Amino acid sequence: MIRVAILGGGIGEQHLAAYRALPDFAVALIVDQDEARRNRLCSDEIAGASSIETALDSDVDLIDICLPPHLHAQTAITALQAGKHVICEKPLATSLDDVDQIAAAADKAARRVFPVFQYRFGPAFAQLQALRDAGLTGGPRVAALETHWCRKAEYYAVPWRGTWAGEQGGAILGHAIHAHDLLCHYFSPIRTISGALTTLCNPIETEDCAALTFALDGGALATSSITLGAARDETRLRLVYENLTATSATTPYAPGSGAWTFTARDPADQPAIDACIAAAPRQAPGFAGFLAEVAKALSGRPAADVTLQDGRRSIELVTAIYEAARTGGTVALPLSADHPMRHGWQP
Repeated sequence: MIRVAILGGGIGEQHLAAYRALPDFAVALIVDQDEARRNRLCSDEIAGASSIETALDSDVDLIDICLPPHLHAQTAITALQAGKHVICEKPLATSLDDVDQIAAAADKAARRVFPVFQYRFGPAFAQLQALRDAGLTGGPRVAALETHWCRKAEYYAVPWRGTWAGEQGGAILGHAIHAHDLLCHYFSPIRTISGALTTLCNPIETEDCAALTFALDGGALATSSITLGAARDETRLRLVYENLTATSATTPYAPGSGAWTFTARDPADQPAIDACIAAAPRQAPGFAGFLAEVAKALSGRPAADVTLQDGRRSIELVTAIYEAARTGGTVALPLSADHPMRHGWQP
């Protein structure tokens, strides 16, 4: 049994629900400064505390960080130094330098760090992975990503949101980071970036709209359209491979749980595609799917877990997007070791 402390009861409440659905975990402690929320989430089996130090001093195996972004890196490092494994909500950190400090602390403590990219999990992505493994997709050609969500004044009533000091980034850091991870993981790694960021929807410091163009490994291309001013929350992915086109539903927060279409370019290939989809393994969506793989990894079983390197890649991409938008140029990955935004992109 893996004993867990959750730091932060906001998104942490969704983590708690997923832990409760899995037999490998026991949540022992919830840390939150909001007493009413803390009391609502705790129970006879789950203690409550208002101080992170309580979790560090406890006998838990794993600390799950669900705090505002500016607290992620230092809290992760401190937890590792206390001998705990770490799960960290996105973004893992807000600079490449911080990610490398987390990696050094993890190596020294011989502990694992799992960045949260729960969007990777669900039936549709198990089907897509089965098609890729069977060689039925062919090479990547063109992809289009849409992160079109609705964020109004009540969302930004939380004081740290929409600020460089608290959130340390806008829509490309806190919202579209998931779609970009999916592109890299299921389509092709990004090699160059160009694009524009702007703030049009809310009176905030950080960006809430973006239009980005990516060139990918092997010559494929992708676009990413991002806004927090849509009528409702929708995430859409369209991945055009050599032999088929994969099109998601518009489920915003768990795209792998929606009904996708996988359409063969040559109709003669459709029966093989349909048979592969029907035989694909079942996979829980969202946090439950993510945490199931964390449990496998911590017990030494083969796992499709999210790695620290995946988290680093996401932060490197965010860094490159901010550089491209501010310079109006095209930025290549990987970034150099002496990149001027290595210590952060905040103005």
